[in-house]
Amino acid sequence: MTGPVWIPSQAVVDGCNVERYRRWLPAHACPDLPDYAALHAWSVAEPARFWGSLWEYFGIIATSHDEVLASAEMPGARWFTGATLNYVDQVFRHAREGTAVIDAPEEGPTRTLSWTELRRQVAAVANTLRALGVGQGDRVVGYLPNIVEAVVAFLATASLGAIWSSCGQDYSAPAAVARLGQLSPKVLITADGYRYNGRPQDRREAISLIRNEIPSLEAVIVVPRLGLELPPGTRPWSADGDHELTTVAVPFDHPLWVLFSSGTTGKPKGIVHGHGGVVLEHVKQLSLHLDLGPRDTFFWYTSPSWMMWNFQVAGLLVGAAIVCHDGNPGFPTPGALWDLAARLDVTVLGTSPAYLQASEKASVHPSLPRLRALGATGSVVPEAAYRWVATELGSHIALAATSGGTDVVSAFAGPVPTVPIWAGEMSAPCLGVALEAWDAEGRSVIDEVGELVVTQPMPSMPLSFWDDPGDTRYRDAYFTAYPDVWRHGDWITITSRGTVLVHGRSDSTLNRNGIRMGSADIYAVVEKLPEITESLVIGAEQDNGGYWMPLFVVLNDGVELTDELRERIRAAIRTDASPRHVPDEIIAVAGIPHTRTGKKLEVPVKRLLQGAKIQDVVDPQSVDDARLLDVFAELSSRRSRRWR
Repeated sequence: MTGPVWIPSQAVVDGCNVERYRRWLPAHACPDLPDYAALHAWSVAEPARFWGSLWEYFGIIATSHDEVLASAEMPGARWFTGATLNYVDQVFRHAREGTAVIDAPEEGPTRTLSWTELRRQVAAVANTLRALGVGQGDRVVGYLPNIVEAVVAFLATASLGAIWSSCGQDYSAPAAVARLGQLSPKVLITADGYRYNGRPQDRREAISLIRNEIPSLEAVIVVPRLGLELPPGTRPWSADGDHELTTVAVPFDHPLWVLFSSGTTGKPKGIVHGHGGVVLEHVKQLSLHLDLGPRDTFFWYTSPSWMMWNFQVAGLLVGAAIVCHDGNPGFPTPGALWDLAARLDVTVLGTSPAYLQASEKASVHPSLPRLRALGATGSVVPEAAYRWVATELGSHIALAATSGGTDVVSAFAGPVPTVPIWAGEMSAPCLGVALEAWDAEGRSVIDEVGELVVTQPMPSMPLSFWDDPGDTRYRDAYFTAYPDVWRHGDWITITSRGTVLVHGRSDSTLNRNGIRMGSADIYAVVEKLPEITESLVIGAEQDNGGYWMPLFVVLNDGVELTDELRERIRAAIRTDASPRHVPDEIIAVAGIPHTRTGKKLEVPVKRLLQGAKIQDVVDPQSVDDARLLDVFAELSSRRSRRWR
């Protein structure tokens, strides 16, 4: 197939949100732009006019602002100075008859919350939090599965001007504490457990450990998901009672939530995003790029540990109903996720490239008559997945691959309802994203692989990192390679026809099945075992669209890597990190290569395992024992010969 795998019909073009917005612009002191390419070029050439037009077009509920973009400096851009608002007001402007949130567990009855009931529950939980002393700037954290109570808890927290953060219950207690404990939260909202693979997962022991390890906690509220006896010192979840929902108006850049990095290089970094930036970015992305609105049911398979949970909740900002699901997408059958989406009449579904590949291998034949768009992110979507979707779901279904990150809690490139889709490519850079591919000398390149950079600020770029005086770590994360330009850490190609290809991470973040994970979490578990001296874990995207995550271990003298030891390593990782952290293979090596200052060479080893030559990825003079690199180069060569 040489042409596009999806071409928008004229009816789709005429009726989509981005086209309505384009037609709206000339009557509101903005240029008459002929197509998406011109619209995008204008959005990055004149960011103040573009973002200001969105503020007006979407009718953001806020007080008036002094300037749209008072400073375009990165980092430190200042947006909509003087304005006050609250995320929750933008949600409930859409309140009406009908469903707002659907809670669909792996087993048991589906629950639905109407907009009226959602508002009532948010007001009730906000009243509880207020009574516990939670106010503007305080932190409320969630250790929760993807359930309706997580949505209610977040909205209640945000309504008070307090700051939310969460992680899923598949994280071990130490991993949760390493993240949530940084925030010195007042209140923890959690659940007694969840069901996965048809089995109950009792998390009460983990809750007690978290409670004991975070001394700032003044209350722990437990949702009875499994109906178990409450852990000691906790109180039951209640969303009863009728209370008025009153929101606290906060400045545009007041913190809304803290999302955590994967912890690749040590303690996970808390990434702080603001009310205004998130509202503006998410209404843009969900309405103009995913074409979501009040007619839709929006379901993205995700976890509260991942930014896509926040992105799915934002469906409420444009009036869509959203779906919460905490089960295994492949249980009890490989097509369980498709079946659930069909049963709930989902119109826009999001999943991972790995699930698409697994469905193809299992010969799943989905039938989703209401579906009109399928999202995929978390890793590179292979060309074969586009063709499988076109064959199985129909050529009218757009496979909306996106690429972005926790860092901006949105996408840099992705679908556009008016632009064709080619297999293996994203349609275009997103509106307001000054996306370029740069070579090592900082030159923008077309039809060549380069570093993903963003040359203009976005409102949803982080306000800061948590506990980062002087923004030292923030600057180091994004602005050291190219001063004043955001370097994201992905390899991309921008083609001469304007599409975008992502080739994988240029750093060492693990990203399996759409869930970002940190190598540090794995090292903390494995290197506690008495048989293990050191370890190295790599997540390597493969040319066939697969993802290989091997764990290399250095054994103590006299120790052999037996099947029994391999299983104990896997069990330790499964218990103390999460099942998702369990590697694909465990391989014994003589040693782990480091820089001269002692840092493990994760990125160079990853590139070696992807087939690069040693001289192209690292200067051997900078390595403590360069001979160790040969082991990984030879392993890559053997694997390549095996799969030819």
